[in-house]
Amino acid sequence: MDDSLILEVAEFEHDVLTGIYSEETGKAQPLRFSIQVRMKPLLHYDADTSLDESKNYMDLKFAASEALPEGVHFKLIEAVADHVCETLFLQDRRVEAVTVKIVKLAIAEAGEKIGITLHRERRE
Repeated sequence: MDDSLILEVAEFEHDVLTGIYSEETGKAQPLRFSIQVRMKPLLHYDADTSLDESKNYMDLKFAASEALPEGVHFKLIEAVADHVCETLFLQDRRVEAVTVKIVKLAIAEAGEKIGITLHRERRE
């Protein structure tokens, strides 16, 4: 098995225009994102290894917030997750795979976590 480096941002919350029901359209809903990015690591990391040799964790958070197109309503959270994956693949050619978990916070009635997980491998 090859070595891999997994970068992660877990349980980040951001409001997104999403939903298919009339009460969901036109207003943003709180979503909880957990994002993992798999990259090939260096053979060794020294104490002074530059950030350029990895990826900034904040890029993951950016892909699920500021990189989402403003004013666009995503009917499905699957489409939100797909946009996050594509953003991360476009940001950095070293990204080999992306996993995005989204929980819809507004529909939980008793603390359950209702949502999806989308995993994409780079296709190129």
